[in-house]
Amino acid sequence: MYINNEDTIYAPATVPGTGAVSIIRISGKDALTIADKVITCKKGNISEAKGYTIKFGTAFLEDGTILDEVLVSIFRAPHSYTGENSVEISCHASSYIADTLMQLLMTAGARAAGPGEFTQRAFLNGKMDLAQAEAVADVIASQNAGSHRIAFKQMKGGFSSELKEMRNELLKIVSLMELELDFSEEEVEFADRAQLNDLLEKVINHIRTLVGSFRLGNAIKNGFPLRLPARPIQEKVLC
Repeated sequence: MYINNEDTIYAPATVPGTGAVSIIRISGKDALTIADKVITCKKGNISEAKGYTIKFGTAFLEDGTILDEVLVSIFRAPHSYTGENSVEISCHASSYIADTLMQLLMTAGARAAGPGEFTQRAFLNGKMDLAQAEAVADVIASQNAGSHRIAFKQMKGGFSSELKEMRNELLKIVSLMELELDFSEEEVEFADRAQLNDLLEKVINHIRTLVGSFRLGNAIKNGFPLRLPARPIQEKVLC
């Protein structure tokens, strides 16, 4: 399915249902002006507000009826999760209010986001790399302290830094080999076989460490398969 990354998108950031607060996120170049069409603030427009500020406002239906009083958090590009202009609307957690707000946003020019589209935009705008983007879902799905710690470290770039370090090691090996080939007829030695073997062994050990950490992390996240041997239960027949 084709996704237009120039569109302004919206999506609920909280689980649908009855509760204290629901949050609806908007992201895109027109996020602030679209929010202005739906919410009226007493002191200035949302599109004129500074980033990292919160404004109190009122959401109105098309006939002028008050829908809800809301808080609007403003994030200006590139200082947002997606790297775009973004707005978070905090309203009362009525499914009617949240659904109606999203309908008003659609009428004002935004469209419903696809699955994972906010994180996709963060990746495309350079706010995170692929490994970090994949870790977002793991952080959300973490069920214990161990899985949370591993996923959060990856989301903050821990795994990416490991890959960058290994890439630098491989580039060093390749550059030394290219120099040896370029000056093979000269009496110049840039790296002997022992040095290259040491560098390769270092990379191999690094890969083994990463593979081991993946297996451990996967076990922490998903648990260990465990078989409990026991005597078979004998069925008792009453005569």
